[in-house]
Amino acid sequence: MSKLLHVIEKERFDANELKSLLKEHKHIKFVSLVGVDLGGNATDEKIPMELFLDDIESFLSSAVQTDGSSVELYEIATLNNAKVDLMPDESSRWYVDYNLEHIDEETNLPIGTLKIPAFLIHDNKKVCSRGVLQKAETYFKESLLEIFNEYPHMINNIGIKDVSEIDTILLTSATELEFWVNTPEDKADLEELSVSQSLKEQYWKRTHGLIRTCLEKTLITLQAKGICPEMAHKEVGGIQSTISIDGKTNHAMEQLEVSWKFASPLQAADNELVVREVIEDIFTSNGLEVTFKAKPIHGVAGSGKHTHVGVSARLKDGSLKNLFAPIDMKDDYLSEIGYGALMGILNNYEVLNPFVTSTNDAFNRLVPGFEAPVCIVTSLGHTYEIPSRNRSVLVGLVRDAENPKTLRFELRAPNPLSNAYLVIAGCYQTMLHGIKAVAKSKLTTKELEKELSKDIGEESFYLDKNRAYRDENDVFEHYTQEELNERFSVPPATVYENVRNLEIYEEKLEALKQGDVFTDKIINSFKVGSIDKWKKELEYRIIKTYSARIRNYVKLHTKENMDALDEVIWNSISDIKFNVMKDTLTRKSLFTQIRDAIEGEDYETASKLQLELKKNMVEVRKLYMQYKKNIY
Repeated sequence: MSKLLHVIEKERFDANELKSLLKEHKHIKFVSLVGVDLGGNATDEKIPMELFLDDIESFLSSAVQTDGSSVELYEIATLNNAKVDLMPDESSRWYVDYNLEHIDEETNLPIGTLKIPAFLIHDNKKVCSRGVLQKAETYFKESLLEIFNEYPHMINNIGIKDVSEIDTILLTSATELEFWVNTPEDKADLEELSVSQSLKEQYWKRTHGLIRTCLEKTLITLQAKGICPEMAHKEVGGIQSTISIDGKTNHAMEQLEVSWKFASPLQAADNELVVREVIEDIFTSNGLEVTFKAKPIHGVAGSGKHTHVGVSARLKDGSLKNLFAPIDMKDDYLSEIGYGALMGILNNYEVLNPFVTSTNDAFNRLVPGFEAPVCIVTSLGHTYEIPSRNRSVLVGLVRDAENPKTLRFELRAPNPLSNAYLVIAGCYQTMLHGIKAVAKSKLTTKELEKELSKDIGEESFYLDKNRAYRDENDVFEHYTQEELNERFSVPPATVYENVRNLEIYEEKLEALKQGDVFTDKIINSFKVGSIDKWKKELEYRIIKTYSARIRNYVKLHTKENMDALDEVIWNSISDIKFNVMKDTLTRKSLFTQIRDAIEGEDYETASKLQLELKKNMVEVRKLYMQYKKNIY
């Protein structure tokens, strides 16, 4: 590890120094420009190092052409206008990615690829996720200073006398990454996993064996890359690993979490890409499968990616002020800026949510009972002194009355495959929208706390009259589903319902579009892409998976070992199988109805049928588990 170059902070090197550094590390053979499309997919185009070293300045100031059909830019990079340019981002941190399976004969070190973050350029405009986040970051900082000039009371109440005291605005973001690992081809024992989770046998438990080794290697590698890991541990999901006679890990199925230090928004999202690659490389090279799916196993805890956002000001005297923190942390939860930011996310979440929850798998996670948010609600705490750790809310307030620097918001809905660039950009855009509204209202922090704590039916200068937005209860247990829907609105249940909110709540799109950050083209491209992926996955993957599962539900009892209960349960199972899969002369199965709806572009019907199908599959799984237990 000590001989390998892992990271290059570009601002520390000029072209000649870069050339000298890379020539010293002959095992770094390639350069890759990493652009991130609107689906969150990163490009990886390998270019021989010789071409880079030949003229570094020219390479960095020009662009590399690529075929837009290979990236996810629906209705932007079309067949008749497909050219997309990759423009290196000189201001970012560069990483070296090593192929541990390919050793350079001359140096006896693994072959490396210098990965340079880049922007995707189409018709001379940035059309990628990195571009959206970069623009959001710039616009937020500029707008905040404009607000402070026009409404000085917004900073007076956090201890800044005049905007001229501010040197710069600092935005900080971070993500926490949860994921599952298992030995290849191990199948989940759902009952064992469920029992282990309910007994909390795995959470925070000491890792051992191969899992421990991989986790430690991951942290060491991240440290070498300057990402500064803060914690790694076992999560609530999983079962006890078993060891073979030679002391090796034989069977493993565990949920893990890795978190690392915050950074600027764009750097934070770039870091996450690197962390995912490091985890995949290390665990898979040690014979373990890794999945970042939101809900890899039905009925067990899914994987989240809690996303943290904060805002501070560095003053000209060198001190820092957390702009969300009130002067007296023991007399207020938040500053005016903090209340505005929180209200902005909550009030505009219908148009932020499609970028947070954009896949079928993501919706499998957002169900009651697994500590994943199911409604638009926040928690501040029972008292000003005691921080809230309500894990049932959408937006958490991370707060320590003794340390205002740590105050930030935690969005709990994202999953490991949510596009971090667009999620973070959307957070800052919606927060800014709320801050602008609060500035104009000139309400005090006490009045804003009352606004945020309003009950359904109460008027608000900004929030919806017919909703509540704050709750200190465990909303999973305290309310029925009907009460949740009444208090916090009915959440979307499919990708189609979620994306449709971009049309239903068109006026709220202004929160995303302000400053030309999320353009109409970007929003439309994301919308078209989400629907296209949703319908294809539903038709070609979900139906196929469900079909295989149903065929495995076979009759186990005979006349000799059956009783009346076996026959009753099996008949119920057969009815569901018939309804889901079997066409007759007089009726079509759910599978066929869904295919017909998709082919006819009746997506609303397809969405409703998807929910009906999901309900049937949950019921038949339950019945078959009951049936099997009674047979054996």
